[in-house]
Amino acid sequence: FPPEPNGQVTLDNWRKPPYARWAFQHVREIVPSAAISNDPDNVWSLPDDRIDFSSLNFASDNGQLSWEDALSVTDTDGIVILHRGRVVHESYAHGMTRATPHIIMSVSKSVLGLVIGVLAEQGRLDPASLVTDIIPEVAETAYQGATIRHLLDMRAGIEFDENYLATTGTIIAYRKATNWNPLEAGEALPDLRSFYKLLTASDGPHEGRFHYVSPNSDLLGWIAERASGRRYADLVSDVLWQPLGAHLPAYVTVDRLGAPRAAGGVCMTAPDLARIGQLLADCGQRDGRQIVPDTWIDDLIAGGDREAWAIGDFMDFYRHAPIRYRGQWYVLDGDAPLLFALGVHGQNLFVDRDNQIVIAKFSSQDLPLDEERNAITMQLVDAIRRFLTA
Repeated sequence: FPPEPNGQVTLDNWRKPPYARWAFQHVREIVPSAAISNDPDNVWSLPDDRIDFSSLNFASDNGQLSWEDALSVTDTDGIVILHRGRVVHESYAHGMTRATPHIIMSVSKSVLGLVIGVLAEQGRLDPASLVTDIIPEVAETAYQGATIRHLLDMRAGIEFDENYLATTGTIIAYRKATNWNPLEAGEALPDLRSFYKLLTASDGPHEGRFHYVSPNSDLLGWIAERASGRRYADLVSDVLWQPLGAHLPAYVTVDRLGAPRAAGGVCMTAPDLARIGQLLADCGQRDGRQIVPDTWIDDLIAGGDREAWAIGDFMDFYRHAPIRYRGQWYVLDGDAPLLFALGVHGQNLFVDRDNQIVIAKFSSQDLPLDEERNAITMQLVDAIRRFLTA
């Protein structure tokens, strides 16, 4: 201590291999953060009922894969599987433990979507409202005329190239504004909320194609704060984290003025992410208390526009699977619809409500979006579902 310079994790390299494997479990040591408090006297106990998955194998893009090979090839740091509310599998690698908060990247958006659902049920915001009615600060941007629902469903007509491998452009300005990238020498200090003044160009009408724009979600986080009068970390704690019975605190990265990276900066443990999944599997209830409105969850599963998805950004990435996007969540159609959340570098939460199966999976994959590893993960999830319902 300290390590040699080429072994140091920095703001410049923390999302790149090999540094990411350590960094994803130590984000608050790299980027400022705000705590999402739990209630240690109100923890949701998940009973154990372990199952041996060693006999599971399936056909994949990499040929026939065993259980252990599947976890290895998808760079799994931790995985928790629930069936009918019981822990049937839990395992960790690469230094992660059940008490390690790991970044969930854009699974954060799906957490945000649930928070918005709670605020809508409480009458504190209306998804049909114009964004600019709540955040007039963006009235001179391409968000003029967009509704909260357009943000929720990624159908706001905003020109923004979500290219995670870009080295220049608006996405780099966005990362600097959120405190995720270092500044150049002499560069003025940015912040997330002033970043929106850059988003003045439209790439089409609102309510058009599915167009994935992470700043939409951070704007939703701002809307949630404005509508509730609470800073985002405290709001998530109030309406979700404490009622849910999370075992440990979570946290969210913030910019230099405290604005949350609601789109991708939440960090939590694997069992607590699984608890979110179980809450959805239980129609938003825990011990008879309604935490997330059941009507909101029903809409996540049944809503979304298939045509908007078909001409949108991720159709090829998911190999033309029958998917819709609603309220910051994905749903894969089938006899038992699969509700799921996706984060770059291999973060996932899958919920099969019909069969009461929840899979929380954390990874440290080299590429932000790896089509082959994502396909293997989806094939693994299908194999787990078949294994547990056989």
